[in-house]
Amino acid sequence: MERLWNRNYCKVMTANFALFFAFYLLTPLLPLYLHETFGATKDVIGLVLSGYTVTALLFRPFSGYMVDSFPRRTVLLAAYSAFAIFFAGYLAASTLLLFTLVRTLHGGPFGAVTVANSTVAIDVLPSSRRNEGIGYYGLSNNLAMAISPTFAIFVYSQTHNFQLLFWLAFAIALFGLTVDATVKLRPRETTAAPQKLSLDRFFLRRGWLIGVNMVFFGFCFGVLSNYLAIYGKQVLHMTGGTGTWFMLCAVGLMLSRLQGGKALRQGRLTHNASEGMVISLVGYTLFILLPTLAQQLGIASQSLPLAGYYGSALLIGLGNGHLWPAFQNMMISVAHHNERGTANSTILISWDIGMGLGVLAGGILSELSGYSTAFWTVSLINLLGVALYFLKTRRFFLRHQLE
Repeated sequence: MERLWNRNYCKVMTANFALFFAFYLLTPLLPLYLHETFGATKDVIGLVLSGYTVTALLFRPFSGYMVDSFPRRTVLLAAYSAFAIFFAGYLAASTLLLFTLVRTLHGGPFGAVTVANSTVAIDVLPSSRRNEGIGYYGLSNNLAMAISPTFAIFVYSQTHNFQLLFWLAFAIALFGLTVDATVKLRPRETTAAPQKLSLDRFFLRRGWLIGVNMVFFGFCFGVLSNYLAIYGKQVLHMTGGTGTWFMLCAVGLMLSRLQGGKALRQGRLTHNASEGMVISLVGYTLFILLPTLAQQLGIASQSLPLAGYYGSALLIGLGNGHLWPAFQNMMISVAHHNERGTANSTILISWDIGMGLGVLAGGILSELSGYSTAFWTVSLINLLGVALYFLKTRRFFLRHQLE
């Protein structure tokens, strides 16, 4: 069997971990920062934060085209450099308008670097270990998502200094850029002559339904990840629970690799996807169901809400750990070899659309009807995504896969 953990693959994974560590260092605390520093309301917070995702979404299709048409290492380093530099912009943003501008523009290089880095990861993987390798690659940003918010919340609780967090994110992004700069790639043919541009150069039409299905799951995580900290503080009256939630989510993600690694090696993508989305549905439902039951039954104890809060973290981590690599591999499996960048950008575009809609809708719903309505909406949207997969998407993938 060909070697999975080669030097370049480990470097790309390390750079990806740094990329998402820097990103998630700010994610759970930005709503608090905007509220405490600029007095922003919930709906304004949702609008400001959704701009990042919208810009990432707009850049992703062009990123896939650039990665497939030009030297991937050059595209990767240019995008990563811009991503790192934008963190310095937060330090200079003294008004809500300036912060909104910097945050929105920052989504562009983030969208580009995530496409470029994940495509380079596929290039340095042996073809016989690709499904498994993509699964472990996803674990690097999943672990960053789990560890980074915990670290950020700890730093903030000790210092109450948002500027320090911005500096840390900048330094960690520079570290990731340095690691990626040492990756060596085999020369590959790039587009020498101009080609007629078509939608397929920017969005993989062969995988359109897989992408639509991913929007549902991105929406759910967009609401939860961005409003978790402020929900815990204002509704559940918790000060340190967010960090624990993300740590339990990390445990679930790691368990998913132990449980689902064999299925990925065997190419059982639909099995992993089915298992992951059902587990996630249970997690999202428990998150809001148990606090609602406690309120309706007049239970003063926090034990029931906390069981739902922390139990959901483990289940959502386990579910997403199965779901993400399965859907990413499904998208790559319906693409030709020269469309890997486009396939990666397409699945990330779908996630971005869902995340952006989730951040925006979460802010509006929580402002108008409260957090309970927002999180019940999450559970409903997740259920619709599961139904779409079993009714349509699974058969669509089996009919269109090339490998």
